[in-house]
Amino acid sequence: MTIGELADATIVFDLDGTLVDSAPDLVRALNATLDLEGLPHTKLEHVRRMVGRGARAMIERAAEFHGVNFGPDRLDQLMGAFVEIYRADIASATRPYPGIIEALGQLASMGAKLSVCTNKRTELSHQLLDALDLSKWFSAVVGADAVTDRKPHPEHYRAAVARAGGTVRRSVMIGDTSIDVGAARAAGAPVVVVGFGYCDADADQLGADAILDRYSDLTPICRRLLAARP
Repeated sequence: MTIGELADATIVFDLDGTLVDSAPDLVRALNATLDLEGLPHTKLEHVRRMVGRGARAMIERAAEFHGVNFGPDRLDQLMGAFVEIYRADIASATRPYPGIIEALGQLASMGAKLSVCTNKRTELSHQLLDALDLSKWFSAVVGADAVTDRKPHPEHYRAAVARAGGTVRRSVMIGDTSIDVGAARAAGAPVVVVGFGYCDADADQLGADAILDRYSDLTPICRRLLAARP
């Protein structure tokens, strides 16, 4: 591996379930929100399957599981309550995945630009990354509120690449769900799925170019995928 070898590359990461294991804090905030409606709590393993489309969809799906459907106004109110509960203690139990800091350092040392493309709100994403001392690695953080169409729409992915100063042709998406795969595919970029994340299907069924089992393998995988690009 050579310093500067990835100087024209942009590596784009999903946040929840890819960079960090945030489900324990998300389920805490979700269940506190469900308490406002007297609804039963959602289990941690169920939340891991519900994270990819953002908190609003997570609240909707948790309520629908118990036969409850909220109108738009009430859903807005519950979403506001969720955000306040979550932001008050955003990283209490959230941790970066093992090896991610070393992987980010290695990619950066080779010249790659790093970006975050997440269906989390941008302000919450910044707060979480700051709390975990991860912000310094990223040239851009693009949440769902920062674009017209969120993942799996390709606009979201393209924005995350462009705002980091890169090009889609020399980019790779690192994610954990069909939403990440869909966004990258629609944008015309290769995609890696982390097998230890919040996959909404079996990792090998999501249609990614590679499956990552440990972050120590990330740099060689990115190099291989980029070398295969026209």
